[in-house]
Amino acid sequence: MTVLILTSEQDVTADMVVAQLHERGVPLVRFDPGDLPGEGALSAEYVRGEFRGYLSAGGRVVSMSGLRSIWMRRPNEPAAHAAEPSAWLSAESGQALYGMLDCTNARWMNDPGAATKARQKPWQLRLAHRSGFPVPATIITTYPQVARQFAEQYRHVVVKTVSGKPPSDPPMALPTTLVPPDADFAGVAAGPTLLQRYIAKRADVRLTSVGDEQFAARKVSEPGQVDGRYGDTGHVWEPVEVPARITRAVAAYKDLANLAYGAFDFAEDSEGTWWFLECNQGGQFGFVELETGLPIAEAVAGWLSFTAE
Repeated sequence: MTVLILTSEQDVTADMVVAQLHERGVPLVRFDPGDLPGEGALSAEYVRGEFRGYLSAGGRVVSMSGLRSIWMRRPNEPAAHAAEPSAWLSAESGQALYGMLDCTNARWMNDPGAATKARQKPWQLRLAHRSGFPVPATIITTYPQVARQFAEQYRHVVVKTVSGKPPSDPPMALPTTLVPPDADFAGVAAGPTLLQRYIAKRADVRLTSVGDEQFAARKVSEPGQVDGRYGDTGHVWEPVEVPARITRAVAAYKDLANLAYGAFDFAEDSEGTWWFLECNQGGQFGFVELETGLPIAEAVAGWLSFTAE
């Protein structure tokens, strides 16, 4: 039985899992949807109630009936590398590829439908509340007056993107930013704006959950640091125990979201409370494993190679 890894060519995190799968002797095929059509090819047959499907990449062919699991790691848009790319060709290729893969009995990390929903920040926040996480007060609004009232109520607030990092050329960084007390909120009317109560944190926490396993790492923050993704604090990621409340909340969140994998980000305040910031259903873990030695790639490989009795 074969493991199918859907990702781009340049993906060091996937490389770490590939190495673990090779050590286990597990057959795998690495496929970039961006190479379909072209370097990648597929064929599916639906005849007399039977389904047969095949996918090829790099000179290797895998039968859909022989798939054990599918890791949707960091795939390119279907047909992204086509000779004449178009929105129509991407839609056709995506429907063909993912529709065919959904016909298999393989288990997903993560299911594409669940992954798409899990990327929606408003839904994440609601799910985080339901799961039992501490969540900072948040609003998403296009009403300037509502934004102004929120800022007046909580005094120290930050502004974030609703959808995450936007596609652009050149790439654009949009860090979480403190909003000054005298900010002009008129611009909120131009597009949905996410405002959140600022958590004065003493550390950033990244928790990577693979199946039933949880691996947490902590990095001390500099005083007044807002966005842990930007700037060098002089500290490194270190393994940390997961509080029982967070362990339960992570399990509940993933169950409600139908996720096999999730990378959770928290802000740890001065009292040790882990405040939920977001869950990235396809978040990287390579940087955490390299600094901490936490066996995350091994856990992913174990989940992908598991065969039910």
